[in-house]
Amino acid sequence: MMENERIISLFQNLYDGEPWIDVTIKSTLAKLTAEQAAARVLDNCNTIWEIVNHLIAWRIAVKERIRGNNIKTPGNNYIQKVVDTSKTAWAETLKKLDNSQRDWVQFLGNINETDLQKSYEPGQMTNYELIQGIIQHDAYHLGQIIIIAKQGKKNRNTVQ
Repeated sequence: MMENERIISLFQNLYDGEPWIDVTIKSTLAKLTAEQAAARVLDNCNTIWEIVNHLIAWRIAVKERIRGNNIKTPGNNYIQKVVDTSKTAWAETLKKLDNSQRDWVQFLGNINETDLQKSYEPGQMTNYELIQGIIQHDAYHLGQIIIIAKQGKKNRNTVQ
């Protein structure tokens, strides 16, 4: 198996497969309503929806960096308040995440070993490290999403 195929496997398993951590991004988000995703259940914490948009934005930024574009991280680190919290908007956000997943898998399918070893100049990380970083980033935020969802459920049960 080629290295890019192993990376694709890790990426797909975390998103909608059978990862070692036993939870996936897609199945976790599929259980949430727009209201749950938009709820700020902990003070000074991001909402699930804000985190999902953050994941999408970082996936785009990292892919552009691998393509050789110097992408600066904005001051808000791709975290922005969600204005439209409708059911339709949540479905559109999930579709954007699905599209980013599909685009990444296709992108990774075209990467070769030489591409993986190239460096991204500002941080001197290799493309391989950037790709592993986006997988780690997704896993990190999946954990946050699960904790926020559990806290939201606890808060709703306490209020009732």
